[in-house]
Amino acid sequence: MIKALAVGISVTVLFSCGSSSTNSETTPDTATVNKNTDTASNNVPTTKIEGWHAYGKKDAGSSWKFVDSVLYLDAMPGNANRKRADLLTDKEYENFHLSLDWKIGKGGNSGIIFLVKEDTAYKNTYETGPEMQVIDNAGHSDGKINKHRAGDLYDLIASSKESARPVGEWNHAEIKLNKGKLDFYLNGNHIVSTTMWDEAWNKMIAGSKFKTMPGFAKFKKGRIALQDHGDPVWFKNIKVEEL
Repeated sequence: MIKALAVGISVTVLFSCGSSSTNSETTPDTATVNKNTDTASNNVPTTKIEGWHAYGKKDAGSSWKFVDSVLYLDAMPGNANRKRADLLTDKEYENFHLSLDWKIGKGGNSGIIFLVKEDTAYKNTYETGPEMQVIDNAGHSDGKINKHRAGDLYDLIASSKESARPVGEWNHAEIKLNKGKLDFYLNGNHIVSTTMWDEAWNKMIAGSKFKTMPGFAKFKKGRIALQDHGDPVWFKNIKVEEL
């Protein structure tokens, strides 16, 4: 069953846009972005992100914006109200199929983090959640590091095929997790396949940067996060199917 976590206009979307007047669309298990006319800013349409929140907060904060069916991180210096924070789903997921499109700014870095345990014991999403890397391979120093390139299971498994498109172009990514079987896809290519929580998985973590994080990948149900790494990044067509 597809749960609404999508950017678009159908009834199954997380982000849906109303008319020029205040409006929202809601279906069961659907969160929305309400579109309003802000008379205080020359009638420029603004949106409120619902169904997501900044890590450790009740709302999405000021850095994440939703315009023209695209969710983006306004990390530019001109955003005076900016407070750095990853954006998390309100809902937790266990077995799921996530699909979305992303593009990154020049020299940018971000990530799609999953199975995140939101708890005061953990200051950051990456302390508990594994990550599919989102990055400008050519323009960011991390892109030169094995297992840190776009599509990699960050610091754990390198992609089997280089699939990322040039910076500024949209990439289609998928993450499937079902009873411990984890698969990544990027632009139609199956690039990562592994099994979580078995002996080989535990050994792999022990040899990674996460070995000092006792909560990393320990939780079998958690939130999905879009990482604020301090660089502009865009997401659209976000959908989650619970398996």
